[in-house]
Amino acid sequence: MAAASQEQRYRTLIELGIALSAERNHNRLMEKILLGAKSMTNADGGTLYLVTPEKDGLKFEIMLNDTLDVAMGGTTGKPIPFPPLKLHDDQGNPNHKNVSSYCALSGTTVNIADAYDVDKFDFSGTKAFDSKTGYRSKSFLTVPLKNYENEVIGVLQLINARDRKNTVIAFGPDITPLIEALASQAAVALDNSRLIEAQKNLFKSFIQVIAGSIDAKSPYTGGHCNRVPALTFMLAKAACDKKDGPYKDFHLSEDEWYELEVAAGLHDCGKVTTPEYIVDKATKLETIYNRIHEVRMRFEVLKRDAVIDYLQGVLAEEQPEAELKAALDAKLAQLDDDFAFIAECNVGGEFMAPERIERMKQIAETPWTRTLDDTLGLSIDEMRRRPGEQPKPPVQEKLLADKDWHIIPHEVAFDLAQYDAEGFSMRPQKHKYDLGEIYNLSIGRGTLTAEDRFKINEHITQTILMLKALPFPKNLARVPEWAGGHHEKMDGSGYPKGLKREQMSDPARMMAIADIFEALTAADRPYKKPKTLSESLKIMSFMVKDQHIDPDLWILFLESGVWKDYADQYLRPEQVDNVDISQYLPKAAQ
Repeated sequence: MAAASQEQRYRTLIELGIALSAERNHNRLMEKILLGAKSMTNADGGTLYLVTPEKDGLKFEIMLNDTLDVAMGGTTGKPIPFPPLKLHDDQGNPNHKNVSSYCALSGTTVNIADAYDVDKFDFSGTKAFDSKTGYRSKSFLTVPLKNYENEVIGVLQLINARDRKNTVIAFGPDITPLIEALASQAAVALDNSRLIEAQKNLFKSFIQVIAGSIDAKSPYTGGHCNRVPALTFMLAKAACDKKDGPYKDFHLSEDEWYELEVAAGLHDCGKVTTPEYIVDKATKLETIYNRIHEVRMRFEVLKRDAVIDYLQGVLAEEQPEAELKAALDAKLAQLDDDFAFIAECNVGGEFMAPERIERMKQIAETPWTRTLDDTLGLSIDEMRRRPGEQPKPPVQEKLLADKDWHIIPHEVAFDLAQYDAEGFSMRPQKHKYDLGEIYNLSIGRGTLTAEDRFKINEHITQTILMLKALPFPKNLARVPEWAGGHHEKMDGSGYPKGLKREQMSDPARMMAIADIFEALTAADRPYKKPKTLSESLKIMSFMVKDQHIDPDLWILFLESGVWKDYADQYLRPEQVDNVDISQYLPKAAQ
């Protein structure tokens, strides 16, 4: 019978070793260690301590006791109310009076048959506990947990071994080596778990660094990089909670939640390559600064020229002064009106109808005289874009112009083979930028040229390329796909790959909805006012009809109240208006 019991213990030890090597959840790992040790020794209770990060104490991680029905720490969610055991006193002397701290400091196993018959260790706290509870703490087996570097990282303490009749006995010498073997396996498993957790924390910090660097370039983009993941998680949780409908079988494992966290956190990492003056382009003539100031100065020059012409006319006495003054006033009024119109065009608030573009081009033809050399003080890069021979001033120029040097070429030719290999359907513009004044002021809606738009959209190709360049482990292999699909549309008209609904994963489609809703409701954009809830949901309902947003996720988004939960956390009070979601739901869903 004893041989059979010993064989069973060995089998249990082997099974525990396999289980410990496979378990990656820290709390479940600790429970398996303690429960396995209790099972092998038939102990009534036990405690697992881990050395604190400062290595100055033993922190209670999990406590179990069958007789007292105590289960704290680990997956129980019940906090252990005891402070860490100090490894040294206030003078720095080692704490050898406590058996657990002695075990940690010495790295040796301590087997005590009866705590009440031991003078070497101080069990006064144990005895006080027993007197309050009526419990009798007797046998103790305290084993250090040593990692592969022979460093003690924790202590496993078992209390009150029991025989088959549940009578408390001492921990036999035959069981001690097995518990030490288990402790050794446990230490390696815990160490590996800590290393994995440290790697996760490192990667999370890396994600935060990326978001922080984007935030440093453009504060609203950094906020976007934090809010989109939050909204994506809300929608994913709503899908996991569904018990019926299209998402009744949707589930994310612990690894998949982490994968989603990484993908959502890095969904816009490519924006580190996008110049902030493009992302934040609030007016049509804006580059690093708003070039309307240059145009204004040209109008100022024309107005002063008109005053000079008037004064010269008065001195010449060839025309009545009244006529000259009337002509001057009319000229100045016209220039003021023309500039006001150009300034209005620059803001991009109104659609540039053909007649507005025609008026702008007529104003552009107005001549003005430049008397200074405009090649002085330029950078080498600017000089490279200038033609070889330039006319010497004074030079008569047009008030607005598209000049050759307004064209900024790509520094390096695009690798279209790589684009094709990745399945990118979007194609770069002929030029990197076109700063032409007429060209920019002619933008129909908004403030972005085709070149600007491509540069902004390019962030998603850069995101995918950056993420695919990282050697993700198997459990993070889908990060590039999940992160790179949030600008795709269900009908295939999105970018960068023109994917259709069936070609996209659920997390990618969830992130697309989160990205759109965040953008509509964001209050930190320099180029638009934040929209209310009702305005945002109405716009998104049209996007569903246009097959831009997943219809099933849209219903889930509305019915789960994710939109409301997000609004309560992230929207300004004035944005949160009354919403009747029934008007946005298809009739079949009502």
